[in-house]
Amino acid sequence: MAASPAGALAELDLDALSAHLRATLDGGLAGPLTASLIGGGRSNPTYRLSDGESEWVLRRPPYGHVLPSAHDMKREYTVIDALAGSAVPVPVAVHLCEDTAVLGASFYLMNLVDGRPVGTTEQAEELTPGQRRGLGLALADTLADLHEIDPATVGLDDFGRPDGYLDRQLKRWARQWESSKTAERPEVAVLLDKLGRALPRTRFPGIVHGDVKLDNVLVSRDDPARIVTVLDWEMATLGDTLADVGIMLSFWDVPGQPANPITRGLATLDGFPTRAELLERYASRRGIELPEVDWYVVFADFKIAVIMEGIAARHAQGETVGEGFDGVAGMTEPLLQRALELATRSSDPELRR
Repeated sequence: MAASPAGALAELDLDALSAHLRATLDGGLAGPLTASLIGGGRSNPTYRLSDGESEWVLRRPPYGHVLPSAHDMKREYTVIDALAGSAVPVPVAVHLCEDTAVLGASFYLMNLVDGRPVGTTEQAEELTPGQRRGLGLALADTLADLHEIDPATVGLDDFGRPDGYLDRQLKRWARQWESSKTAERPEVAVLLDKLGRALPRTRFPGIVHGDVKLDNVLVSRDDPARIVTVLDWEMATLGDTLADVGIMLSFWDVPGQPANPITRGLATLDGFPTRAELLERYASRRGIELPEVDWYVVFADFKIAVIMEGIAARHAQGETVGEGFDGVAGMTEPLLQRALELATRSSDPELRR
């Protein structure tokens, strides 16, 4: 069982969780419940559960300071449940618990998916160049398939409001910055001014994942170019689908340009398609002509910087679980600088000035 940071967090209460699952799961539990912390994530604590016969994954919000409206377990559960059987592979949603008396926060269970992670340079280096190319194109295909789903056909027609989505997002993440910042950074105001002036019109509304990257998919163990599930839907909503394209490109590093400090040059490994190839594949899959996407990439860099700042603040207060947090505090500034650099060389005059 994984423990929370000493002095700040209680351990995952297996007795309370076991009692709750015995009473709510069909068939109850086959035996004593065991749990282990799944590493790799920096946001929502994620646990692997087993009763000796079945295995599940439990997701809950972070401990301590949580940004308003973030880490919504019901939202994540709702969207993976709705997408079951669609063109987008998702885990099976098993149980949602909104009673905070059980574990101190809402949480949900999904079935454990047998897949291979490819979210780090070390993991991707184990693939052949051909497999890496196939994986990159599969990510673009999967994202296009998600965006082509009519929300009404999967019961998500009231899952969000595409009209005004980008304006609300910009204001939301500006507020999140103010709630999370550990230091004053003048470039934030500059970025917000540029993004506000150049705000695009939403042309392609649909289901938005919100955090599209290789670290949020699992691939087949037999065929690493086949995605078997898409994870981490906590920011999903209805909105401008090109916001997802911006996130995907933010995590898709370009040789010779500053890398995203999270992916650390992952997509520059031999074989991975270029950003231009990803965009061409995505647009072809959807049958659309893409407009200029610089705004979406700049906004993505800013949004990720805010998320990293929030995680760094929680880590400094001893409110994170697991490993991999020591370098987070140093990620905010490079992301902000990268966003400014792209804005100043963009073809969009409102972003440049």
